[in-house]
Amino acid sequence: MPELKFWGYRRPDGRVGVRNHVLILPTITCATQAARQITELVHGTVSFIHQHGCAQVGVDYEQTFRTYAGMGTNPNVYGVVVLGLGCETHQARSVAGEIAKSGKPVEVVSIQDHGGTLGAIAQGAKIAAKMVQDASAQMREQCDFSELIIGTECGGSDACSGLSANPAVGEVSDLIVDHGGTAILAETTELIGAEHLLANRAVDEKVAKRVYEVIQAMENRAFMMGVDIRTGNPSPGNIKGGLSTLEEKSLGAANKAGSRPLQELIDYAQAPSRKGLVWMDTPGHDIEQLTGMVAGGAQLVLFTSGRGTPTGSPIAPVIKISTNTPMFERMGDNMDIDAGTIIDGIESIGQVGQRIFEEIGRVCSGKLTKAEILKQHDFGIWRIGPTF
Repeated sequence: MPELKFWGYRRPDGRVGVRNHVLILPTITCATQAARQITELVHGTVSFIHQHGCAQVGVDYEQTFRTYAGMGTNPNVYGVVVLGLGCETHQARSVAGEIAKSGKPVEVVSIQDHGGTLGAIAQGAKIAAKMVQDASAQMREQCDFSELIIGTECGGSDACSGLSANPAVGEVSDLIVDHGGTAILAETTELIGAEHLLANRAVDEKVAKRVYEVIQAMENRAFMMGVDIRTGNPSPGNIKGGLSTLEEKSLGAANKAGSRPLQELIDYAQAPSRKGLVWMDTPGHDIEQLTGMVAGGAQLVLFTSGRGTPTGSPIAPVIKISTNTPMFERMGDNMDIDAGTIIDGIESIGQVGQRIFEEIGRVCSGKLTKAEILKQHDFGIWRIGPTF
């Protein structure tokens, strides 16, 4: 098998980024607008809007903290300005301390300590400008595909999803694993009904048992709200696309996992500890699962859709893959690759998979995706506890 290369940025912890962002990371919703204004002032910075960071306790607090830290340590980020208010639960200094373990530049700015919004914006912009200049001096170097973590996701499915784009992404998942890399499967809600297929591919009994545990836990959350999610279909888009049950959605979504053994099942926003195929326990919400995979270290995400979506990430390129050609042509502003050629009989699943695989190399070396061009900086954390 030929050794494939791309041009990436080597980080102090040895990992490789495919982008070189300076991240303005607000640890509290009160700081998100100030963070946004810093990004408007300083070219080369990115940020995101969210509603988290305070009045959280227990495992919910820990998961949000892990997500913040994971976004900052993602190898696509050169350096981080952690922007806090000062009195929030998720203290900026604590988040910065965790990010600093990666060896990358990180600084803290507090709105309260700098005399208010204007002072914090001025200080944050000054620090960010220096980071951006330093980042611009870093050169790309040749890197192996074995250093990639690829996230996989499907949203707004239709009757073609399980026949075209999802199995094509499954081909890519296998190629990434065969080249020594890691492919993340997510969307636990959208694997309900297909869990036995993945459990049968688990590397050991412990992983197989974990598969059934996370599925049951997700179903129990729905039961607590009086909903039997297994027998229903919560998305109007899926229904309009031709799917009648969640199990139909799941059987199509599971195709993104390809055919290689399932190495481990990790928590939301957790970094994989093994290479190969990995399942991250996430909800089916597109933005929340995307955020979880990127916080877990994914440098790039493959996102299939039968309905069309503009979804993107502030720090990771998202390659949009259409399941049918009419939608690809209708939503050309947002979709990157057409897998509808499989349905049309023009290409095979393997041929489209190879085309996506080659596109990954180009995007990792610097080609911008449609979501990046449109600055689609979506971010959302899966909340698993009440707000106090």
